[in-house]
Amino acid sequence: MNDSQRQQSHQTGMLSFARDLPNICSLAGLLCAVLSIYFAILGNFPVAIIGMIWAVFFDWGDGIIARRMKGRTDEYRAFGGQLDSLIDIVSFGICPAVFLLSYGEFSPWFLPGAFVIVATSAIRLSYFNVFGLVDDSTYMGLALDNNVMIFAFVFLFDGFFGHTTFSVIIYTMFMLIAAFNLAPVRTPKFSNRWFYVLLVYVLGLTVIYSWILWGNCQ
Repeated sequence: MNDSQRQQSHQTGMLSFARDLPNICSLAGLLCAVLSIYFAILGNFPVAIIGMIWAVFFDWGDGIIARRMKGRTDEYRAFGGQLDSLIDIVSFGICPAVFLLSYGEFSPWFLPGAFVIVATSAIRLSYFNVFGLVDDSTYMGLALDNNVMIFAFVFLFDGFFGHTTFSVIIYTMFMLIAAFNLAPVRTPKFSNRWFYVLLVYVLGLTVIYSWILWGNCQ
């Protein structure tokens, strides 16, 4: 970016970038993540899970919208990329970490796990920001959004175990997933038609967790 482009970007103003449609979608995902953190702290885990999975949906959606928009400038693309990365660390790092801490009743034993989740997210996102994809359809390591989708399914079995036992299960699961996030293995990048699969998955889990929440309220 040359000096004239920088000057033009400064004159545009930050809120003009925030009004960009893909960035609005990113911010909607951030709202879902913040709501998930809030309800996780309150111990309302079904609603927290719903917030997490919708954060994934909006994270996929912003990229699809950005690729289909015509005439979007390089400045808007660069801003969107930075915004998306910063929101990802909240949605896929801080949010699951707070969930784990809350489910573990904020025991100090869960602090190392929470740190690993957030640190893994920071390392992976930094690596991706520098090196990007291996190719057009391949990541190095497991993408962070997969963590939430796996966890949302595993948490359906919460009622089949005692609280202490399931705490150990999800703690162990998060540590194993973190290892795959940073592992030097290639994993596929799901996009295009997979977005509709994701939508069905998110809607299905939303219905299931809403039913669980309704049952808990009876």
